[in-house]
Amino acid sequence: MSSNNQDTGRTSCRLAAVQMVSGANPDVNRERAAFLLDMAAANGAEMAVLPENFAVLDGGPQAEVAEVEGDLTAPLQGMLSEKAKSLNMIIVAGTIPLISRPGDPDSRLTDGRVRPASLMFGSDGQIKARYDKMHLFDVEVSDRQVRYAESDSFEAGEQPVAVDTPLGKVGMTICYDVRFPELYRYLFEQQVSFITVPAAFTRVTGEAHWEVLLRARAIENQCFVIGAGQGGVHNERRETFGHSMIIDPWGRVLASQAQGEGVVVADANLSLLNEIRSKMPVRDHRRKMPG
Repeated sequence: MSSNNQDTGRTSCRLAAVQMVSGANPDVNRERAAFLLDMAAANGAEMAVLPENFAVLDGGPQAEVAEVEGDLTAPLQGMLSEKAKSLNMIIVAGTIPLISRPGDPDSRLTDGRVRPASLMFGSDGQIKARYDKMHLFDVEVSDRQVRYAESDSFEAGEQPVAVDTPLGKVGMTICYDVRFPELYRYLFEQQVSFITVPAAFTRVTGEAHWEVLLRARAIENQCFVIGAGQGGVHNERRETFGHSMIIDPWGRVLASQAQGEGVVVADANLSLLNEIRSKMPVRDHRRKMPG
């Protein structure tokens, strides 16, 4: 039988999904994120996930607030580094607009676009991992905005990311990625215990698909899923679904919040994760598909 969860010696840990209603002012958004991270830590969270575009939404200037990876003196990364260290908490920073590509801080995007990057900060305040959103949301939705074209503002990433942490191995994904199960299957093969899904689902797509997609990814990959969303009205055209939630490997919603700012907290029973994988060893039962 294949091995189970990364052996950390832990039987449980406390997770938090931070829900925001970010606007166009990055200073205000940063202050709200810091406040909510404090709230997560006060509730005992050992890892907190911020939503997608927490730094600026509502048509805000992504390129104008973009930073270079690893610049801990920059406003966003500096705040996140300080919070992770002072709160002794792992922080998965939703998405941050970066103008450098992964592993190459000297590179610069020159076409006006940025990279939508999810950075993980360890409890020592250092960046432990970076994942750039692989699937960009270029779709039509039956809401007041109608057309979403992320590729106009963002450059897509190319590589999936799974990273070891003191709590267990974490797979990092972002929003629209959740519709592409092959990415999650790759993370399953890396034997992740947790998958993070910072998001800004529209109200229309969220009502139809958000919960069922998150629960499916948790069930089929036998892991905890932390979905941290934007949840509210951002302007006259943009409304996000919210319903941030934490889901266990059996597909049960452990905790959730419908709309508005807040922090969703739940305990992850790692013994349950190992029990499910042992009793239902789907990794060992997989058959190779033709082609």
